[in-house]
Amino acid sequence: MKSDSPLSKANDHYDVVIVGAGITGAGIFRDLALHGLKVLLVDSKDFSSQTSQSSSKMLHGGIRYLENLDFALIWEALHEKNFWIKRAPHLCYEDAFYLPIFKESARPLWMVGIGLWLYDFLSSFKNSPHKILGREKTLKAIPGLKSNGLSGAGVYYDAVMDDVKITLEVIYDGLIEKKCHALNYVTMTSFENKDSINILELKDELTGEEKTVTASQTVFATGPFTDKLMENLGNIPWTPRLLPSKGSHLWLKKSKIKLEHPMVLNDKNGRVIFVIPHEGAILVGTTEVIEEGSFFDIKISEEEIDYLLLNLNNYFPNAQFEREDIISTFAGIRPLVKDDTSGDRGKTSRVHKVYQPYHNLHVILGGKYTTFRVMGQEISRNICQSLNKNYNSSLTQKALRKRSNVSSFKERRKELGRERVEKIIREEHVRTKDDLLTRRLGLQNTGVWRFTPPYDQFLEDYEDLLRQLD
Repeated sequence: MKSDSPLSKANDHYDVVIVGAGITGAGIFRDLALHGLKVLLVDSKDFSSQTSQSSSKMLHGGIRYLENLDFALIWEALHEKNFWIKRAPHLCYEDAFYLPIFKESARPLWMVGIGLWLYDFLSSFKNSPHKILGREKTLKAIPGLKSNGLSGAGVYYDAVMDDVKITLEVIYDGLIEKKCHALNYVTMTSFENKDSINILELKDELTGEEKTVTASQTVFATGPFTDKLMENLGNIPWTPRLLPSKGSHLWLKKSKIKLEHPMVLNDKNGRVIFVIPHEGAILVGTTEVIEEGSFFDIKISEEEIDYLLLNLNNYFPNAQFEREDIISTFAGIRPLVKDDTSGDRGKTSRVHKVYQPYHNLHVILGGKYTTFRVMGQEISRNICQSLNKNYNSSLTQKALRKRSNVSSFKERRKELGRERVEKIIREEHVRTKDDLLTRRLGLQNTGVWRFTPPYDQFLEDYEDLLRQLD
């Protein structure tokens, strides 16, 4: 299967080549495809296999950004969150988030209530309305929560999502437009700007095949890899702009606490940690750690594991989570943009920024997963105008037209059969075993195998197919 490179089927010229197939690149790809442009999307790894599969699995307004007074960002994020709840209910759903407040908390319960009212206001009151619970109702809603010093809890509404599947389905929607292509495991090895044309050398990382492609416009949506990419290319005017921040998560067994809804914890420095129950496990994260070296396929550190378990056990003292309770872990790098006013990664603004080293090269950095649809519209509008196309920002409000063969959450319970697995491999750009198991079947999003047959039996039954993907 690897000997047949999809790069051989790529055109020699495109209106636009987008480098980076995380959620930002995927959103711009779909937007431009819906406008009738000939677009190529490439990624040196699998689609959504880095930062965009390493989130806390939430579409949210950013409750903590209230302290930063980022009201415009929160307003935009809340409206986008509620937009996707209606447009893609198979990929995300609204849930109540519990924020317990103690006597030693930075904000008293009455002040939290004001903040949650403001959060609802910024959603244009499209959120389900917040609630304030007293001590006893909080303990009843969250069994096992520490009671010492507990004042009560604020309850507000955000959404839980399947981050990988949203990215994939956004790409699949763009691919319905026949002039558009998306290639995973294809690296841009060189870039040259020649006035109205950009020349990109591409290489298939699995087969070694190479191809030269030209583009009228190019977009780098390479997130945390951007500064290093620019350094490696060496011929694009660029000043390093990123403040890379590593965020790590744990998937834990559900047996030790009975948690029905997500929780928001605060560590001693006021940093937010989310505890989110899923069908097969509990997700705990995230951290804020400076990371050096390569940002690809990073792993959680022992210190981060200790940090997350310590804070979780502080809130649930009788549970005493240990390493044996960890099902799996994951980590990713957030592409935070440097802010001269703050070196605190937890407080760095998530507003995105767009740069143009050349008139037909666009670089997008920062932003939030939740706002991906509108984040790239400035670039899309600029590109359409340069190519004499009318830009219509409402096109991306249409529903996604192609679902994954294995969808999210409870829909995953279907029995797997050979015909279904072969269809996934054939239709969903599967090139490695990890693509199939981790992202197309959704193993990464729960840490728990939930198909029939059991995991070990699946590996045995489909050994011939998996061998082709090795």
